[in-house]
Amino acid sequence: MLTIFARCKVHYDGRAKSELGSGDRVIIIKPDGAFLIHQSKKREPVNWQPPGSFVTVEERDGIIILRSVRRKPKEILEVELEEVYLVSLFKAEDYEELTLTGSEAEMAEMIFGNPELIEPGFKPLFREKQIGHGIVDILGRDKNGNLVVLELKRRKADLHAVSQLKRYVEGLSKEHEGVRGILVAPSLTSGAKRLLEKEGLEFRKVQPPKREKLGKGRQKTLF
Repeated sequence: MLTIFARCKVHYDGRAKSELGSGDRVIIIKPDGAFLIHQSKKREPVNWQPPGSFVTVEERDGIIILRSVRRKPKEILEVELEEVYLVSLFKAEDYEELTLTGSEAEMAEMIFGNPELIEPGFKPLFREKQIGHGIVDILGRDKNGNLVVLELKRRKADLHAVSQLKRYVEGLSKEHEGVRGILVAPSLTSGAKRLLEKEGLEFRKVQPPKREKLGKGRQKTLF
C-alpha cells in the first residue's frame, strides 16, 4: 500500500467533472487499484476510484501527476503533487475476511436451533419472511397455534424497533386472528418498554451469540 502526505490539486473527469484546489491531503493507493484522497476532516474520502482502476505516475512540466483510470464507466482521476511531505510504502499481507459475530442473522439461527429461548412450545417456521408491510425476521407459531412475529435486535431496542413490530403485527392481523408480536433483544429503552406495553406487544431478553476470541499475533518491532 502506498501512502502519500502531500499538498496537491485534484481533477476528476467521468460521470461528472470536479476540481479540488490546492490543499494538504492524504493519498492512499491500494494493491487492488483502489485510490483514495482524504482531507483533514470527515470520514469519507473527498475523491476516490474503486478497486480495478489502473494507476500510473507521470511528469508534466516538472510536476508529478498521479493518474487513476477506471475503464467502465470511463473515469479519470488526476492528482498534481505540488509538495510532498511524506511517502510510505508498506507490503501488507492480509488474507482475512471480516466476520461479524453476534449479528441478527446469528440470533435467528440460534433461535431456530433452540426455540425454547422464546418460550416453551414455540415453533419457528420462516426466517426473513416477506409480508405486505416488510420482512419479518422470524415468523412462527406458539403452542396454541397463534402466529408469532419476532423482531430481532442485536443491541438495545428502541422505539423504532417497536414501531416495526407493531406494523408487522397489524398487517398480519388483517388476515389472521390472535397474532402475537415479540421483540427479541439484549435490552430495551424505557420508551420502547412503555410502547410495547401500550400496544400489547411482548419482549424477550436474548443475548446475541458470541464466538470465542482467537489469539492474535502482535508486532514485536517497528523495523
